[in-house]
Amino acid sequence: MSRPVSGRPDRWRGPWTLRTRLVVSAVALIAVVAAVIGSVTTIAYRSYMYGKLDDQLHSLAMRASKPPGGGGPMPGGGPRSDDPLAFVGARGLPMGAFGAVLADGSVTGSRVVTESSTTPGPGTEDSGQPMTGAQQSALAAADLPADGGAATVDLPGLGSNRVETVEGPHGTTILVGIPATEVSSALTTLILVEVCVTGAGLIAAGIAGAAMVGVALRPLRRVAATATRVSELPLHSGEVAPLERVPEAEADPRTEVGQVGAALNRMLGHVGSALEVRQESETRVRQFVADASHELRTPLASIRGYAELTRRGGEETGPDTRHALARIESEAERMTGMVEDLLLLARLDAGRPLSRESTDLSPVVVDAVSDARAAGRGDHHWRLELPDEPATVHGDPTRLHQVLVNLLANARTHTPPGTTVTVRVRAAAARPWVTLEVGDDGPGIPPELLPHVFERFARGDASRSRHAGSTGLGLAIVQAVVAAHGGRAEVSSVPGRTVFAVHLPAGPVPLAYSQRGDRLSTSA
Repeated sequence: MSRPVSGRPDRWRGPWTLRTRLVVSAVALIAVVAAVIGSVTTIAYRSYMYGKLDDQLHSLAMRASKPPGGGGPMPGGGPRSDDPLAFVGARGLPMGAFGAVLADGSVTGSRVVTESSTTPGPGTEDSGQPMTGAQQSALAAADLPADGGAATVDLPGLGSNRVETVEGPHGTTILVGIPATEVSSALTTLILVEVCVTGAGLIAAGIAGAAMVGVALRPLRRVAATATRVSELPLHSGEVAPLERVPEAEADPRTEVGQVGAALNRMLGHVGSALEVRQESETRVRQFVADASHELRTPLASIRGYAELTRRGGEETGPDTRHALARIESEAERMTGMVEDLLLLARLDAGRPLSRESTDLSPVVVDAVSDARAAGRGDHHWRLELPDEPATVHGDPTRLHQVLVNLLANARTHTPPGTTVTVRVRAAAARPWVTLEVGDDGPGIPPELLPHVFERFARGDASRSRHAGSTGLGLAIVQAVVAAHGGRAEVSSVPGRTVFAVHLPAGPVPLAYSQRGDRLSTSA
C-alpha cells in the first residue's frame, strides 16, 4: 500500500479556498512587515543602548588613564593616587563596574564596585572587592580589540560586561569594564514585547481579515449559487424555462465580481437562446410525428381492411395473390403498431397527463405473463415472484400493462427457446418505491448496445431484420411511460443474466385486501 510522502494530513494538501488564500496571504504580509519593523527597531534600540554604554565606558577609561591631581587621595576619600585602580572608588560608577591591571597576559590586580558610590563619605575607600580567580582568568583570556575599542566579555558571576583596554598613568595596561546586563535585559524585554504584540496583532488580523474577506466575497458566492442552481436544471429535455440570471447588483462590470456575473449572464443568455431553438425544433418534430401518426392511422386501417376483404371475398384468387394480400395485411398491421407507438411517444413527450389510480402491480403482472406465455407457444419458461402484500402504485394501469408487455416481448423475442424469464415484484419496507424486475438467463445484451437500449429505434441486429416483428420502440416506450409516472428504468446485463428493473413511486395500500391464490410464486 502506498503511503503519503509527507507526514502532513491530507487536508493540508487539498486545494485552499479563495477566502483562505486571501486571509493567509494578508496575514503573512503583515507578519513580514511586523518582522521587518521589529528587527529594525531592535537593532536601532540595541545600537542606541550600547552606544550610551560605550560612552560611559570610554569616560571611565579616560578617568583610569589619568592619575588624580597631586597624587593625594581622590575626592571623596578614595584610594591614594599611586594605586592604578584608584578610579574604581570614584563617585558615579555603577555597581558591578570594575578595573583590572593586565601584565604579561595575566591579571595582577582587580577591583569590582560592590555598591554605587554616588556620594562621598566615610568608608568609601573600602568600596569594591577583588575579582575571583575564575573571573580574572576569563578576563585575561578575552579577545579584546587592539585599537582600544570596546568588546563584550562574559565573566562568571558578573554576567555580560563591556570592556575596554587603556594605558595607565605609569605605563601599565588597565582593563576597565561596566556591566551590560541591564542593556541585555532591556533588549530581551523589547523582543518579547514585540513578539507578543505581533502575535496578538496577527491573530486579530486573521479574524478581522476572515470577516472582511467573507463580506467581500459574498457577491461571488451568490454568483456561484446562481450557477449551481442553473446547472441542476434538467436542460436536456422538457420544456425550456427561463434561466435564472445573476442580479444586476452582482453584474456590475466595474468590479471583478461584477465582471464574472456579467460574463455568466451573457453565457446564460446564449444557452437560453440555444435551448429555445432546440425546443422549437423538437416541438415541430414532435408535432409532425403526432400529426403524421394520427393521419396514417386511417389509411393503414383502410389498407388492412380492404386487404382482408379481398382475401376473404368470393372471387377466385391464385396462391400468389393470396400470399401478397396476406403480406399486405401483415405489414399494414405492423405499420399500425409502429404508428400507435410513435403517437404514444409523441403524447408522452408533449407531457399529456396520464390516467392515475391506485393500482396493484401483482394482478397486472399475472395477466401480462399469462398473455406472454400464450404468445410464446411454450418456447420459454416463465416464473413469477410476487409479494404477499399488495405492491400498490399510483398510476395508469393500461400504460403499466403496456410496460410489462413490452419488457416480456423483448425477453421473448431476443432470447433463444428454453430461456427462463423471471418476473419479480418487490415492495420496500418503508414503501417509497415499488420495483418490477424482468430477468432472463439468456445470452445477454452486447456491451456496446447496453447504454443505448432505451433509445428509439435501437436494435441488437445490424441488419434490422423485421422477421421478429420488433420496431425498436418498445423499450423507449417503457422508459417514457415510467418517467411519466415519476420513476426510472434500468438495465444490467452479463452473459447468463439480464435484468430490466422498473422503479415506481409506491402508492397507498388499499384498506380492503383479499389475498389471491395466484399471488404465490409459480413456474411454468
